Amino acid sequence: MDEKWRNFQEFMNKEPKLQGALAGISIRSRETGQLLYEHMGDTRLHPASNMKIFSCASGFAVLGENYTFSTEIWIDGEIKDNTLNGNLYIKGKGDPTLLPQDFKNLAQVIKEKGIQEIKGNIIGDDTWYDDVRLSQDLNWNDEHYYYGAQVSALTVSPNEDYDTGTIMLAISPGNKVGDKPVITLTPLTNYIKIINKAVTTESNGEEDEAEITVIRQHGNNDVVVEGRLPIYSASLKEWVAVWEPTDYALELFQNALKKIGISNSGKVIRGVTPKQANLLYVRESISLSDLSVPFMKLSNNGHGEMIVKELGKVVKGEGSWDCGLNIMEETLEKLGVDTSNLIIRDGSGISHVTVIPPNEISKFLFRIQKEPWFNSFYRSLPVAGDEDRMVGGTLNDRMYGLEVNAKTGTIMGVSTLSGYLKTKEGEELIFSIMLNNLLDEEDGPGIIDNLVEYIVTEKSKTIVS
Repeated sequence: MDEKWRNFQEFMNKEPKLQGALAGISIRSRETGQLLYEHMGDTRLHPASNMKIFSCASGFAVLGENYTFSTEIWIDGEIKDNTLNGNLYIKGKGDPTLLPQDFKNLAQVIKEKGIQEIKGNIIGDDTWYDDVRLSQDLNWNDEHYYYGAQVSALTVSPNEDYDTGTIMLAISPGNKVGDKPVITLTPLTNYIKIINKAVTTESNGEEDEAEITVIRQHGNNDVVVEGRLPIYSASLKEWVAVWEPTDYALELFQNALKKIGISNSGKVIRGVTPKQANLLYVRESISLSDLSVPFMKLSNNGHGEMIVKELGKVVKGEGSWDCGLNIMEETLEKLGVDTSNLIIRDGSGISHVTVIPPNEISKFLFRIQKEPWFNSFYRSLPVAGDEDRMVGGTLNDRMYGLEVNAKTGTIMGVSTLSGYLKTKEGEELIFSIMLNNLLDEEDGPGIIDNLVEYIVTEKSKTIVS
């Protein structure tokens, strides 16, 4: 081993927080793919959200950069005298970009089609995907967080981060000490019930931080807010994942219809669009290339899981995790991945069962450079030190001044970073750093950043024998 790589190894060995942990590192030439350095490079490790590298690339390879998700409006009766004598269907086909405003737009379209009254039911059709809402290894205490939101083919997001199946809470101090904080929902909805047990407290100075927890109870939409909020605190924003996102979307759709003056005499329920129904309107999402930006930059778990189900639906006609993961593995094999040497259980990386060797990730990142969709993939990666959220993403406050485009990953005990960098000497490298069994995963980014900085500033063009 070259002296400088020995120095790098010693540098890593001296990190006390890596004692007892596992550190897998793989570094390749971006130009040739030649392996320049590895440490436990063939050891299977948990990737966390580095798994999204595979799901994003699989989406591009199978669905295409210009692929869009759709939401459809159908009717199964005649329109006469501004009355629909039949049912109105809203059919979700996996669109993760539906916003509350889009339901208003759909309502306006329906009105423009001559419908002011519906003498039938309003039916939400989410059968494009199966009804399994949570991936198989999701930790039960993550299901109320935005990153553990349930997956449905008919869902809605509160803003353009596109956190599907969630509601945003703005929590502000009350008017005086002892008051309950003021909680405002986006979108405004009665779908969740807020149980406000928090309190506004005295402020003890600039370092007096809020201590607020927001937990949705299992099996319902009762959301308990507890803790303390100093009276001079800024408003806090929290996201909560709803129980049953299809019904949440249906409520917003029904409310949009009412506000525009469209009445209905039937029920608002879930169901299946009949074959004899007539298509009234189709709303298309942004392209997969554009969606990959919030997906990868912000590490959106829901997008990863929806891509998996979409792969299964488009290729095999079954929008399930089992079918989608099979398609993903077949696609990865075509892209040169040795799938016999890894375990993939979801599309987001939240699973603690998924394991991938660092060498397999770096090899994959090299091979996909020749794919026609690579530029879209590369654009989706977080950029170190860029404070624009839709550029820097999860690296917006890390590694300022370094030329690094890479995907982050964090789950309990795991911190990872894989992507592309340029050294101070101008050499372009591909790297994968996977830290597992950390006592505190929050230590991981700092350790990884130090390792990357060493690679960028200290490494010369040498090859491990």
